[in-house]
Amino acid sequence: MGGTPELKLYNTLTREKSVFKPIDAENVRMYVCGPTVYDYAHIGNARPVIVFDVLFRLLRHVYGESHVTYARNITDVDDKINARALRDYPGLSLNAAIRAVTEKTEKQFLDDALALGSLEPTVQPRATDNIAEMIEIIERLIARGHAYQASGEVLFDTKSMADYGRLSKRNLDEQQAGARVAVDAHKKSPGDFVLWKLSDDNEPGWESPWGRGRPGWHIECSAMSGRYLGDVFDIHGGGLDLIFPHHENEIAQSRCAHGTTVMANVWMHNGFLQVEGRKMSKSEGNFVTIYELLHTETFAGRQWPGEVLRLAMLMTHYREPIDFSVKRLEEAERLLAKWPAAEPGDAKPDETVLNALADDLNTVAAVQALHALAQSGDPAVFAASAALLGVLPKKTEIDEAVAAEIDARVKARLELLKAKNFAEADKIRDTLAAEGIQLKDGKDPETGERVTTWEVKR
Repeated sequence: MGGTPELKLYNTLTREKSVFKPIDAENVRMYVCGPTVYDYAHIGNARPVIVFDVLFRLLRHVYGESHVTYARNITDVDDKINARALRDYPGLSLNAAIRAVTEKTEKQFLDDALALGSLEPTVQPRATDNIAEMIEIIERLIARGHAYQASGEVLFDTKSMADYGRLSKRNLDEQQAGARVAVDAHKKSPGDFVLWKLSDDNEPGWESPWGRGRPGWHIECSAMSGRYLGDVFDIHGGGLDLIFPHHENEIAQSRCAHGTTVMANVWMHNGFLQVEGRKMSKSEGNFVTIYELLHTETFAGRQWPGEVLRLAMLMTHYREPIDFSVKRLEEAERLLAKWPAAEPGDAKPDETVLNALADDLNTVAAVQALHALAQSGDPAVFAASAALLGVLPKKTEIDEAVAAEIDARVKARLELLKAKNFAEADKIRDTLAAEGIQLKDGKDPETGERVTTWEVKR
């Protein structure tokens, strides 16, 4: 691994942290569940975008940029999308309305992800481009006795899989005994889930062996991950809320269709997010989108830069619950203001930062090490290390008028220092530092007089 420490990851499937060993070091493969594009992504959706982007960066560093394939899907067929299309575009045909919703929302999600400092995944498949692959998997499941038709639906037979529930550690018999609602009459078991359902005339649909219809939610990810990463791949990621039923059902479909013992070797899940100590919900009045944080004054009366949002997320370990608060954002902003806007050049990342990230993405320790490096380390090494986290401060161009105004304040501070008015001089220095302007005092080698230079740190 070229001096890089062993990468250890916590695997939800085994409930333990272990050394990561890719199936093929020449093509390390990762799949992460992306958004259902019916509405703007909220701040909770930002967490997996950021977390798995850091893992993507780390894998590229370890195995080489051309040896990592990262797939993150776009779900563009869903009943929520249908409902939003009918609500927002009543004058359009359903197909045109759905297209209007999904194109607008997908574009905004991609813009948000870039604003959060995330790299583009290797591939971003859309569900509607993979209907044929979904139909093929369903046909295999029926042929192998794992699925059945009933009342216009094709359902997965959970009892046909001996170890169904292995990821979530849910016992199927206990689920059935404790079911709160009666079993749908057409289901063999309460846990059976939809693979394909028929569509009415006013619903989107595709022709299939079972009639014109549309896929269930879970089958989409099985089809897309299989198409781009293979029947078995290295890492599957997503939020903790997806373990059951979504990821459990993905595993069931993929394993039973392909006859494999696993779908992915490592399953990683980021923790839940609260806002100011409360569960985020519209009823609580604390539901906030990434777009609102970036572009409006909805949260704490101001806009927040993407790099601040990103760093605030990384200051909590990905598996821990996170309290998204103004206090944490302000803390992240203060840190960024103290970090240099350097260029990595050919420098290698700092060993302490690498060790932290290699230990199950311990971004908390990595950020602490990065801050220490910013204060006393090589700027180029700092930059290479910050790039691994995606928090490399950007050099800011300042126009002539602003530069002249900064020069005037620096000159005023020098006059205050000459007058020994240190308190007022310190106020100017601190104000400039808060604005990302770092002062450096020195002496003119010819005259011996005090001189001050300044640079933008972010």
